[in-house]
Amino acid sequence: MVVNYASDKAGAERVVAAITEQDGKAFAVQGDVSKAADVKRLFAEARRVFGRLDVLVNNAGVFRFDALEAVTEAEFRRQFDTNVLGPLLTVQEALKYFGPEGGSVINIGSTVTRKPAPQSVVYTASKHAVDGLTQTLALELGPRKIRVNSINPGAVDTEGARTLHIPESEFARQLIAATPLGRLGQVDDIASVAVFLASLPPPG
Repeated sequence: MVVNYASDKAGAERVVAAITEQDGKAFAVQGDVSKAADVKRLFAEARRVFGRLDVLVNNAGVFRFDALEAVTEAEFRRQFDTNVLGPLLTVQEALKYFGPEGGSVINIGSTVTRKPAPQSVVYTASKHAVDGLTQTLALELGPRKIRVNSINPGAVDTEGARTLHIPESEFARQLIAATPLGRLGQVDDIASVAVFLASLPPPG
């Protein structure tokens, strides 16, 4: 497994260590998925080590909540470059590496596309774009034996959410109160679904 990271090398190395402790094989590669050159290098490194590509998980994402008046062009581009352009570039490059037996692409969307939150206009718009990208590529790539799915979780207790102090916010308490399990989502909740999708045979 290739673990991609943009800036958190220590975090990526912790993931690699957890995989290798379970007798898996993994290594970390730095790269910004919104930059085509970095994406090309990432996939080239994957082929150099593993020789093939079976599954692509697009889980890179950024967000920030701002009132409409505070939204800037720079912030719009930051979120759309990572959340939308990133998956587009990685799938585009992955096509060069999937073999004739096909493969699996797993995008990470969000329930904000069905239940938007105030002050999330840019993030919500970017995740709508991920839904559209997923649906369109599923139609386009299915005949090539490449499955394209999206996992759309609700609020998840991630490092990014903690950085913005979301888990302890009133907003999070309202979300938890409306959630059947009575808690925020956990990373393992998403990971288990991704593993299931990755384990399915290619379509066709």
